[in-house]
Amino acid sequence: MKPKLKMRLGDLLVQESIISAEQLQQALSQQRDTGHKLGRTLIDMRAISEQQLLQFLAHQLNLPLLDISKRPMLAAVVQLIPEVQARRFRALAVEDNGDNVLVAMSDPADLQALDYLEMVLAPKRLTIAVAPEQQLLEAFDHLYRRTEQIAQIAGKLEEEYAADKLFDLASLTAGDSDNETTVVKLLQSIFEDAVQMRASDIHIEPGEKVLRIRQRIDGQLHETILKEVNIAAALVLRLKLMAGLDISEKRLPQDGRFHMDIKGHKIDVRMSTMPIYHGESVVMRLLDQSAGLLTLNETGMPPAILARIRKQIQRPHGMLLVTGPTGSGKTTTLYGILSELNTAERKIITVEDPVEYQLPRINQVQVNHKIGLDFSNVLRTTLRQDPDIIMVGEMRDHETVEMGLRGALTGHFVLSTLHTNDAVTSALRLLDMGAASYLVASALRVIISQRLVRRVCYHCGVEYQPTVQEKAWLASVSAMDFSRARFKVGTGCQSCNGSGYRGRIGIFEMLELDEAMIDAMRSGDPQHFARAAYASPHFTPLAESALQYLTEGMTTIEEVAKLMEDVSELPPGPAQAGPGQVETEA
Repeated sequence: MKPKLKMRLGDLLVQESIISAEQLQQALSQQRDTGHKLGRTLIDMRAISEQQLLQFLAHQLNLPLLDISKRPMLAAVVQLIPEVQARRFRALAVEDNGDNVLVAMSDPADLQALDYLEMVLAPKRLTIAVAPEQQLLEAFDHLYRRTEQIAQIAGKLEEEYAADKLFDLASLTAGDSDNETTVVKLLQSIFEDAVQMRASDIHIEPGEKVLRIRQRIDGQLHETILKEVNIAAALVLRLKLMAGLDISEKRLPQDGRFHMDIKGHKIDVRMSTMPIYHGESVVMRLLDQSAGLLTLNETGMPPAILARIRKQIQRPHGMLLVTGPTGSGKTTTLYGILSELNTAERKIITVEDPVEYQLPRINQVQVNHKIGLDFSNVLRTTLRQDPDIIMVGEMRDHETVEMGLRGALTGHFVLSTLHTNDAVTSALRLLDMGAASYLVASALRVIISQRLVRRVCYHCGVEYQPTVQEKAWLASVSAMDFSRARFKVGTGCQSCNGSGYRGRIGIFEMLELDEAMIDAMRSGDPQHFARAAYASPHFTPLAESALQYLTEGMTTIEEVAKLMEDVSELPPGPAQAGPGQVETEA
């Protein structure tokens, strides 16, 4: 049964003194210009909040007001309403009760939408509930996955090649054939699904009998399996064309890049191919250029570390290292620092492989190993370009390390990254790479080490009491008092795709070299350096920072345990136990 208002919405709002008659007239005038619905116009004018409007409509129409962000939903139920119409009418099928379907709407007074829903859901009856529009929009992105569409297009593509199982190179490169059109549609669906799910990488992996398409979301891989394994060559061929790679070369790895506009997002795609037993594996890193760069404030650094970093980056010379494994957010931190330093008074040059984001006023150099334009060669020239600040994408070899350190000693502020587990071992790694101890002691000033851990979903996160085993594990790894900790865990909802996690948060440790550490470094004594580092009053190890986030309910014991398995041992001491003493079997 369709819910209907006895009076027009605007008149009802005036009658109930929720808005004034003047506001109604202003909204009606604005509505004629924009074409938006009256409710949305009033919200945009700030005459009424969305929550007020929804509560009013729910009361007037005697409808329930739902919070769908925490509600688990079945894909089969959601698909009862086609995505295009669901987005058009802001209507989401929430529950199928056999005889009737519960549909959440942001505007339950939309008669055109109600007529359509009754038609598409027939013979089932329509039951309406009210839900916030923003929650509906987020639900559309998470629930209308492209997995079914991907499977259907893959099946169609397989049929088109079923005759001889051979791919017609000419037809694939022509651009207007049916085969090419189907390949493009399949790739478009794959990319759209990845962007919707906030994936950072797409993996295409042909096996003997199946084709695996995997997405890395919040650091974890999620797999879709297609039976149409023989379409893999067509996908790889099309991607190679897009990236400008050699389509005839299948025996050697290749790297390329291309740009795409996907659902309003400008995506920079970094592509790598590798020959494997059943064809070629493709991995694509997705960089959303339209999202913009994160500032230092947006990286999630604790205020104390943020203040210390801002003080350190004002130095006229010295070296700052950002360390951690691949995918730990090092580049994001470096770009955040560069954004703060990027002023008209400073000359900044970066040497990168690849250049991930283009920054105004900064001279960015793309490394090209094929022509000998590597880090050390570019860095040598960079020092003659009168820079104030130099950013080297990565310290990869002895020559690059030594030139970076010498640049830091000759009046330049040098930023770079290093693949190490923590801040303490980072300084020692420079010695292992052949740098002279006196150079490291004289030039290195700050080391920031970081990790990313998954964040408890803010929609479905609930209070949680650790088990006896988990409490014992926590007591074994830290002397912290967990009696007042607010542990949380995600129960799984549509917003987090059932994982209980949504997004990631950075864990940071910052080591500022003091006199004791510099003396130990100069003498080349790694044990003395480590003891001096852990004795520093301002140094908080990664493990302790992660445990602090755990007590605040931002992440889980599972995530902290995985981080602790990866970081180095803390020195033994009565006041603190380190990750090296973690019993990971608990």
